[in-house]
Amino acid sequence: MPKTHLTDVVVSRLNTPGTYYDSTTPAFAIRVGKNRKTWFVIRGRERERTNIGHYPALSLADARREAKKLLTETPAKHSKMTFAAAYDQYKEVIKAKKPRTQRDYKRVIDKYLLPKLGKKKLSDLEYEDFTAITDKLAPSEQSHTLAVGRTFLRWCVKPPRRYIPHSPLEGVVIVPGKARKRILKPNELKKVWDAATIEGYPYGTIVHLLILTGQRKTEIANLRRTWIDLKARTITLPEWVCKNSREHTFPYGDMVAAELESVPRLNSTDLLFPSAVSDERPISGWSKYKKRLGDGVQAWRLHDLRRTFGTTLAEMEVEPHIVERLLNHSMGAIGNQADSIVSAVAEVYILAKYMPKMRTAIETKWEPFLQTLTRAA
Repeated sequence: MPKTHLTDVVVSRLNTPGTYYDSTTPAFAIRVGKNRKTWFVIRGRERERTNIGHYPALSLADARREAKKLLTETPAKHSKMTFAAAYDQYKEVIKAKKPRTQRDYKRVIDKYLLPKLGKKKLSDLEYEDFTAITDKLAPSEQSHTLAVGRTFLRWCVKPPRRYIPHSPLEGVVIVPGKARKRILKPNELKKVWDAATIEGYPYGTIVHLLILTGQRKTEIANLRRTWIDLKARTITLPEWVCKNSREHTFPYGDMVAAELESVPRLNSTDLLFPSAVSDERPISGWSKYKKRLGDGVQAWRLHDLRRTFGTTLAEMEVEPHIVERLLNHSMGAIGNQADSIVSAVAEVYILAKYMPKMRTAIETKWEPFLQTLTRAA
């Protein structure tokens, strides 16, 4: 086991990957990885490794001081806690969060982190364990996965748990993924529409409704018959399914009515698009269906349909606050502008006044545009 007299100068110059033990403090070392330098200490009869922190966020003097403190303590029983075991407990904690946040956290951990890290002890986790996973993801998913992982590890550090003394993701600066600006051109939108027509129910119908309404895919996938007012021709999405946790009512026209009428009526469920596994769960498997669509349009995502909806309506000179209301966006951004259209207080009281203008935008601008587009040869 090679040892080095660790000094501030020596540590700052360590660039070759490897483990360097301190000759002055027994069992104290620094591991130099591809992207980070990690302080750790070896404790107990089982030679258990405990990460202390990262250089330069944690200086040599502070790391050595923490190492000496840990060496005088008996390793806690829970130091053998695995990622999966801690996550089982964390599931109960996140039940207090909003339903959408719960689903989001569980999706990220179950899909990306648990398969690779589940059997590992929390005390053995390093920054590189996470980046090995996130480096393969799209930029926005990278930052999101790191953020969820960081939140989970902070929970593991807090008393009375103290499963680990420090989080390997503490101090990590998470750069949000670049906002997408993809807007489908009319000919591209037609290709997607035609491909969805060929695909048919359920996925093709969902794509049609995403184009027609501008709503999010999870909102349309969760659609239930009780949310649809056939007489008033409105759809009301409850707050639990909406991203901003705010109930959203929007009007629809003839094209949406035709799509809804084409959906088969299943007595076993109120869902319009139940999964093949259970009538109580909405459809999933988006990437599989998206790949199968075969529309020939390059580099587009389902969420781009929502951006295309809003941008095209704006180009049709629909008032900005009406577009925002159709999309169920918060009006705060508009309310904070100097030339505010509506204030945060006013939007609560004049909500009913938006419905006629929303319906006009859909029935006289958006659907006529799509009717002409989809009927073109």
